[in-house]
Parts: sequence; C-alpha cells; structure tokens
Amino acid sequence: MSTLNINGRNHVVDADLGTPILWVLRDLLGMTGTKFGCGAALCGACTVLLDGQAIRSCITPISVATGKKITTIEGATGGNDRVGNAVHAAWVKHDVAQCGYCQSGQIMSATAFLKALPKGKQPTADEIDAAMAGNICRCGTYARIRAAVADAAKTLA
Repeated sequence: MSTLNINGRNHVVDADLGTPILWVLRDLLGMTGTKFGCGAALCGACTVLLDGQAIRSCITPISVATGKKITTIEGATGGNDRVGNAVHAAWVKHDVAQCGYCQSGQIMSATAFLKALPKGKQPTADEIDAAMAGNICRCGTYARIRAAVADAAKTLA
C-alpha cells in the first residue's frame, strides 16, 4: 500500500512501487484526464506535475512520488490553480484543441513552464517552443499552442 498526494488529497493505493503513476491514476483511481500516448516518455500526453515539475507519468514509478505532490489535469484546471486556469482559458480562447488527445499533457507542460517563469516575465516564442518541445501534437496546432501560452503569461502578469 502506498499513499499518494494527488491534487491535494491523499489516496491510498494497492500497487507495486514500480507501477507507473499513469496506470495508478487511470486504472486504480479513475482519473482519465491524463492520457497514454507512447509509453516511452516521448510524446508528452501523460504529463503531470510532481512537486511542480512536469514529468512523464508513463515511465515514472509511484515510488518516486511518495511524499511528493502530484498534480493532474483535473487538479490544475477548474479549481484554485491560478496558472492552470489561465492556461486552460487561453487554450479555449485560441481554440487550441483539434482532436484534443495531447491537450492535457500540453496544458500541464505549459502550466509548469509558466509557474517557473519569474513573476511578470513575458516568454519569447523560442522560450515557449523550448518548454513545449517534449509534447507532440499530431494535429499540428503548435502555432495556437504558442499563442495560448503567451496569452496565459500576459494574463498572469
């Protein structure tokens, strides 16, 4: 049994310590906002935050998360997370999602990036591209993603 802090709540899970966070979220806890993409940490669809850092939950075992805070798309949007809500609002404003499959991972990476920016700093297009480089969008909405991240940064400034 392991206790994981997910979106501010403790969850006791009966899983091997080597089980990837993704499968605990999806299969044991029913939190399906985090997506399975490649299973090799290459696409970013499974991105969650671990103590504020973007990680790939498909390869990160729950043993790494013990005593830390996991934030999923469910916790980053719609609640009290100012940055996550600003990113989500910008996503809607810029009509980023096409098929939508990668979007939870994209939003989580953008949220981690903007939380790490110095207060009031406006990121350049190159900085946004570098921060989002680990997330693949098969629909190719990269220009809209960049615009949404920049817009969220302005909102937060």
